[in-house]
Amino acid sequence: MSPIAINATYIVAAALFIFGLKYMSSPATAVRGNRLSAIGMFIAVVVTLFSQEIVQFQWIAVGVVLGSIIGAFAAQKVAMTSMPEMVALFNGSGGLSSLLLGWAALYGGDPSTFIVVTILLSILIGGVTFSGSIMAWGKLSEVMTSAAIVFGAQRIVNAAILIALVVCSVLFAMDPSLTSPYLVAVIVLSLVFGVMAVLPIGGADMPVVISLLNSYSGLAACAAGFAIHNNILIVAGSLVGAAGIILTNIMCKAMNRSLANVLFSGFGAAKTATKVEGEVKPIVSEDAYLILESASSVTFVPGYGMAVAQAQHVVRELGELLEANGAEVTYAIHPVAGRMPGHMNVLLAEANVPYDQLVEMEDINPRMSNVDVAVVIGANDVVNPAAREDENSPIYGMPIINVDEARTVFVLKRSMSSGFSGVDNPLFFGENTRMLFGDAKQSISALVAEFKG
Repeated sequence: MSPIAINATYIVAAALFIFGLKYMSSPATAVRGNRLSAIGMFIAVVVTLFSQEIVQFQWIAVGVVLGSIIGAFAAQKVAMTSMPEMVALFNGSGGLSSLLLGWAALYGGDPSTFIVVTILLSILIGGVTFSGSIMAWGKLSEVMTSAAIVFGAQRIVNAAILIALVVCSVLFAMDPSLTSPYLVAVIVLSLVFGVMAVLPIGGADMPVVISLLNSYSGLAACAAGFAIHNNILIVAGSLVGAAGIILTNIMCKAMNRSLANVLFSGFGAAKTATKVEGEVKPIVSEDAYLILESASSVTFVPGYGMAVAQAQHVVRELGELLEANGAEVTYAIHPVAGRMPGHMNVLLAEANVPYDQLVEMEDINPRMSNVDVAVVIGANDVVNPAAREDENSPIYGMPIINVDEARTVFVLKRSMSSGFSGVDNPLFFGENTRMLFGDAKQSISALVAEFKG
């Protein structure tokens, strides 16, 4: 193919990426956006393969087959509860690909200073993304502790690693060579820095970290695109990088925290929340049904516990029964509910919950005092009144869904344990709160059975 035809096709692929992102901004069109983006990527890959002087395609074919098998398996078998971990691994894979691609670009001969800089950025950002994503995966899957891990002089150690990275990068740029020890040092230090960067970040901040690492993977891909002179890789990497940064900023605002605070504060390490005490008022499904049956408005507040119980389908069924009974049904979505951006939206979309019933936090809060029953399903931190009332709480200042203002609150939990951040919740002891203990799916199923008679 001629260079003009190649770049023209790249423009088509880039347009598909942009329209795909646009459509993914709404749950109603997200599937279409995903398909458009996939088609754009397929076009970009095919055109790139036929535009290069590739001697042998057999290893590429092996990679395509293996990647297709892994992707198909993941799409069918990975549970929604494991989706955050999978996204972390995908981010890490993108970072590792950029690292290897930047490294391989050194085989192209004597690179210019600009190309050397882009190679270094690809390797550095790719290494940080890879090891940081592996750490995020470990915390999300609880292979290791999800709490912030801090130690004395941690910031000094991180600063020393960063300075060493800059020094080794400059020394390598002065004499770029595949055999340079400074290249090895940059690779090793970038991997170590990725681990050290995520180590002091607690589990409650993982949604922000996932979004930020996604942005890093895009920036690494963009740098790799400059290193190998590939326009579509530059465009795709820029889109992912920009989208990730925007989403990260949105999520930081949702927690009323700066990005620097998320990355460097060590969540929960410096503060201890006031001890919560009170009397818990449990309720059984039969009594909960009587309250719901007479309610004119019901708001569901989903959290990670709903994903663990895989209760989204029975929640939708209960919502339909409540609507048939004359109640107004809504689903309140907090931006950082779950363990990755948009986690609850994806779960509810999977259960075919009507999109117009999903209400964002800033829209549902002014209406919460008029809600008859708020049903909290496995959410904890995003409905914790301590964020408003307890200045000693690690989550103080974070905007929450004000379910405690509803006339009655049902909290569905297996036990009185705290949420992913490890912060106790005074909502459980509220005068208008009733605790419906047990597996969320079984509890909701029992309510469905009551409505069906």
